[in-house]
Amino acid sequence: YQRRVHGILSSGMLAAASAFVARQAARRSFHTSFANNAKIVVALYPDPVDGYPPKYARDSIPKIEKYPDGQTTPTPSGLDFKPGELLGCVSGALGLRKFLERGGHKLVVTSDKDGAGCQMEKELHDADVVISQPFFPFYLTAERIAMAPKLKMAITAGIGSDHVDLTAAMARKIDVAEVTFCNSISVSEHVVMMILGLVRNYIPSYMQVINGGWNIADCVSRSYDLEGMSVGTVASGRIGLAVLRRLKPFDCKLHYCDRHRLPEAVERELNLVYHKSPQDMVPHCDIVTINCPLHPETEHLFNEKLLKTMKRGSYIVNTARGKICDRNAIADALKTGQLAGYAGDVWFPQPPPKDHPWRSMPHHGMTPHTSGTSLSAQTRYCAGVREILECFFAGKPIRNEYTIVRDGQLAGTGAHSYSKGNSTGGSEEAAKFKSR
Repeated sequence: YQRRVHGILSSGMLAAASAFVARQAARRSFHTSFANNAKIVVALYPDPVDGYPPKYARDSIPKIEKYPDGQTTPTPSGLDFKPGELLGCVSGALGLRKFLERGGHKLVVTSDKDGAGCQMEKELHDADVVISQPFFPFYLTAERIAMAPKLKMAITAGIGSDHVDLTAAMARKIDVAEVTFCNSISVSEHVVMMILGLVRNYIPSYMQVINGGWNIADCVSRSYDLEGMSVGTVASGRIGLAVLRRLKPFDCKLHYCDRHRLPEAVERELNLVYHKSPQDMVPHCDIVTINCPLHPETEHLFNEKLLKTMKRGSYIVNTARGKICDRNAIADALKTGQLAGYAGDVWFPQPPPKDHPWRSMPHHGMTPHTSGTSLSAQTRYCAGVREILECFFAGKPIRNEYTIVRDGQLAGTGAHSYSKGNSTGGSEEAAKFKSR
């Protein structure tokens, strides 16, 4: 009996070992074949209107080596750019051109990313890696994945991979990675700025000066103090928690909801009130800041029904993803006064068509998607993309924090933050911006 069991175990172990060796050999073969001939296709936003490079306002930026949770900033083998340069546009090329060309790889960079037959689609047939930014996303839909038979990896130069059809990527075993934490603090600073801008009625007051006016009554008729207000964040991950920490000195009453509850010590430190769901939280809040990922469970979370449960005259700041909010419901709530203000930098799709209702709705503080692409943030996420590519070419594991999909499954940060599904539906509307 013992010999039988031993024989069965030995056979099973041998089979497993053989499979492991085969997988490793395939991986080595795959990456060896990419020693000097990978094709990297990148979608980036257009260069400045006045040309590239711009005249920079500062000569340097602070060097950040660790994030608040102890995670190190990206650690590529080197950089071919000066920190603080504009890298997220076409000419900036994420600072990758010299690195990739030294390795014998082909780099294609374009801003033509929307609509059937765009340049990005034309390059997919032999692309090995596709890269785009959340600020100017290339929507990697199931149809586009089918156009890319050689595609092995999709990289987000930033945070948030909802522009990739994750279900289709998993089915094809295309790995998906992003540069987690690279711009979380950048976005949290932007959130606080927008909260203050709405509550203090900053933009209309600024426009008084621009337009040659000085009507103080008009400026302050919608201006309030943040002090004492109840502020709640939908999600308390890296960005949400950073927002809460930055709001504590304003003496706000702080609330949060998240499927992963914060440690008790953090709740005590920040005097937080926990809610099990957004539905439970928003009726208690004067201001709601949205900091959760977009996936099927959060798509159109803020719809007409949820907005009606909020206090009249509440504010929403959304720097997460535009599709978390029903765009028509938001515009209507501002018109009726149910919302006193809405601000953010995320839209759906991106760029939004010229007739998008958020461009013309009252009491808004919308901008293009800029919160996570400051020059400081670009230094980190471009370094992170290079680190991911170095690992990819060498056949080494990519950091768990950067991993969204691996071997056909949600993994790493992806398993923690996302749910299976697809949130790219409707992205074809982005082509309307180009056509008008």
